[in-house]
Amino acid sequence: MNDFKPGLEGVVAVQTEIAEPDREGGALRYRGIDIEELVGHVPYEKVWGLLVDDDINSEMPHPEPYEPAALSGNAPSDLQAETGRLSGVWRLGKLNEISDEQAREDLGRLSAEMMEIVARSAAVAEGREPAPDDVVAGGDTAAERFLLRWRGEADPRHVTAIDTYWICTAEHGLNASTFTARVVASTGADCGAALSAAVGALSGPLHGGAPAYVKPMLEEVQELGDPERWVRDALEHGKRIMGFGHRVYRAEDPRSRILKRTAKELGSPQVEVAEELELVALKALQERHPERVLATNVEYYSAIVLDVAEIPPPLAPAMFACSRVAGWSAHILEQKRTGRLFRPSAQYIGPAERSLASV
Repeated sequence: MNDFKPGLEGVVAVQTEIAEPDREGGALRYRGIDIEELVGHVPYEKVWGLLVDDDINSEMPHPEPYEPAALSGNAPSDLQAETGRLSGVWRLGKLNEISDEQAREDLGRLSAEMMEIVARSAAVAEGREPAPDDVVAGGDTAAERFLLRWRGEADPRHVTAIDTYWICTAEHGLNASTFTARVVASTGADCGAALSAAVGALSGPLHGGAPAYVKPMLEEVQELGDPERWVRDALEHGKRIMGFGHRVYRAEDPRSRILKRTAKELGSPQVEVAEELELVALKALQERHPERVLATNVEYYSAIVLDVAEIPPPLAPAMFACSRVAGWSAHILEQKRTGRLFRPSAQYIGPAERSLASV
């Protein structure tokens, strides 16, 4: 009870059947299935079904007709606000008062609608109206329908890029946003509240926001034309090199490997400079921190794959949220079944007992 772990590092807070990041082997498995077997073989919506229902033949439903109240064009903020608003609009029941089946239905409806909200917000940010339903209806997959709602068209390369990115980042254990979703779910709050809180946790730059910084970083390197000099200057000035190191993996991040391959297959114009910077950065970081394993993480090549789909960097956190609705939903259901409220302890280190007069 008295052991203090900053950031809860290494503390086991839940037992889960959902995902297994292999720390040493550089693999990620969703309910036992390696993501290498999923990418390019099944679309994201079926991966949602695998994670939530443990059934690859199940899938996230199509979104329902819904008009968001007032979109600002700031997708992360719009997503958090509108997801919370849906709790009231749809009169969602509290998790401790509804069945598992009803909770699963609520999560499916919300997951699909959250993608709609991001697509609509992205259109507003570009000064356009989202495409009408008859245009969106022509999409075969969630990624295609997302692009149709946003842009009115869906380039097949962009669809592949987004679908691959969403599958690779759909779930990753007890990260900050997933833990937030489980904490809120443990109180018996409704599914909309739990998902909205998860979006809030994801909006911080330390969790999910790094891809937004990678593209500008690569542009700086490309403009300078000297990756070694850029890395040396960055480290000398205490600047963080985004996209390297991970709290979980002690080997290669498997998601980075898949996304790098996808970026090459889709002909990303930034792959060459990214590989040059990657080699130089890894060498420099390892020399500075020989006691740590610092490998390329998911966020580095995520930025390049998202760039293939012409996703503006500020939209990256909301795109991450779209992918993570699968993992969040699975964890909310798993938490509901435990019926246990989170209540960790705090270790007081403030002043000893004293009088008001002494202050």
